[in-house]
Amino acid sequence: MSSSGSRAGRPKASSRETLAEAACELFLERGYDATSVADITQRAGVSRSSFFNYFASKSDVLWSGLDARIAQASDALAALDRDGDADRVRGILREIVRDFAPDPLALALRNRSAMGLDDELVRDTGVRQIRLASAISDAARAAGMSTIHADIVGAAHAAALFSSLRVWAEQGAGFGAPETMLDGALRGIDDLRWK
Repeated sequence: MSSSGSRAGRPKASSRETLAEAACELFLERGYDATSVADITQRAGVSRSSFFNYFASKSDVLWSGLDARIAQASDALAALDRDGDADRVRGILREIVRDFAPDPLALALRNRSAMGLDDELVRDTGVRQIRLASAISDAARAAGMSTIHADIVGAAHAAALFSSLRVWAEQGAGFGAPETMLDGALRGIDDLRWK
């Protein structure tokens, strides 16, 4: 069998996981800024084009799993239409963190300083937090909430989710489930009632 034939049968998840593992190792060894896509592909033993089959950028290695969950949540929030209420929205948010296993993002959050990711994570978290807040706010407005209140509720719920994931990752997966962390954070914003 040719080498190209053996590679063709390789499961996609395996290549994605291999690339993510290689990236995280390099981020820990060299730091995020000092690691290039070429370094990652060399460590993983795959081509540069293979990298871009799975990830749009170096930072996407960290975020792709959560991004997919946020996209699903955004679709579910949009589908609520006038039926949106606090319980349904919070249920959708719980799905984002349900069974969230330690992954490259959790490793990065836990080791952000060692990986040289402090600034990168602040920026990238902000982008995703705003994206989620906007989807929640849109659902709140569709359910009849005023724009200002919807924006506040959206921002608070998105902040609760991202703060929960960060604290869960920093403590380590053995200290509880991210769902439990999120439930506690959501109780902390109950004064922002869904009307």
